[in-house]
Amino acid sequence: MIRNVFGLIYAGEENHNLRDLVMHRSVAALPVGGRYRAIDFQLSNMVHSGIRNIGIITQKNYKSLMDHLGSGKDWDLSRKNNGLFMLPPYDTSQNTSLYHGICDAIYAKLDYVRRAPQEYCLLTGSYTIYSTTYDEMMRAHIENNADITMLYNLDPPNTDAERFKEVRIETDDSGRVCDIEFDSHIAKSHKLGMDIYLLKKSLLEYLIQSAVARGRYNFVSDVLIPNLHSLRVQAVEHQGYVGRLHSLLSYYDLNMDMLDESVRWDLFHAGAPVYTKIKDEPPARYMATAQVTNSIVSDACEIAGAVHGCVLSRGVTVGRNASLNGVIVMQDSQIQEDCVLENVIIDKYVTIHKGRHLIGAPEFPVIIRKGAVI
Repeated sequence: MIRNVFGLIYAGEENHNLRDLVMHRSVAALPVGGRYRAIDFQLSNMVHSGIRNIGIITQKNYKSLMDHLGSGKDWDLSRKNNGLFMLPPYDTSQNTSLYHGICDAIYAKLDYVRRAPQEYCLLTGSYTIYSTTYDEMMRAHIENNADITMLYNLDPPNTDAERFKEVRIETDDSGRVCDIEFDSHIAKSHKLGMDIYLLKKSLLEYLIQSAVARGRYNFVSDVLIPNLHSLRVQAVEHQGYVGRLHSLLSYYDLNMDMLDESVRWDLFHAGAPVYTKIKDEPPARYMATAQVTNSIVSDACEIAGAVHGCVLSRGVTVGRNASLNGVIVMQDSQIQEDCVLENVIIDKYVTIHKGRHLIGAPEFPVIIRKGAVI
């Protein structure tokens, strides 16, 4: 357990590659795996590591995120000392516009950083999905006398035009980072950064103030890369499953990956559990005509049709003779009788009327925005 660390989660990422999914919510609030939100994984990882002081920096569309997190009691973060802190924008006379980047966001919240009694900061984004504890990362940080330690996983270089701010690193035999590629068109390294950094609070404050004073706001290109040879930057490999929410396709693939038993085991069972907001709802109800295979079905669903290889959030209704294959359906949406849906992402509160056919491709799923009536 690492208790001399506070967590700082930047939930202000904007990614238009996620299209309608982030029209009314932040990336951190995206529903994944039926009953979870993206932020649940970061919070659970920190809590299981013994971190009890966590700040979440928001920027836009954070209403649903605040509603989901509440006081933090579902993560045991509703406390008199330390706990969960929401850090919204526009809360000082100096902070009167949108953040230019993560450095600008942290600079606006330096008062929270300075008040934190812990010596170290664990800085993360909110679009990476994985399950771990940070004890090994902390141990490696101290043993290597590192200034900054970052987490990475092995992933083959890709040429996906929808990739979002990829950070690929090269290390020497001791694990020290010797080169970083940021959003490169031709990536050389298989080591893909996970947007997780451990460093002393005093160093973070110095680096952020130095960058902002020079009009630089990106943590990787404006802080890490220029200081790569003056600071000791170490890298630690995460060997489990890692999903990233950097495009519509990656969101679809992440949810489909969760239908794989080995991925579910790695995310939810191999380590500590993933906590989320508890809702007291009845179990799913399966009618006599229901056919369900290899799917995630959440509480309060009512199924009378065929559901194969799908992820259904709470309160979803599937009518008689409806056929769903490779479909992600978010909370309280209704698919009426005789509908045929394949490779579709359906947001919350959507109604698909009787007999509609919506067919997408696994590489290009159809997306139905929140509240739509088809």
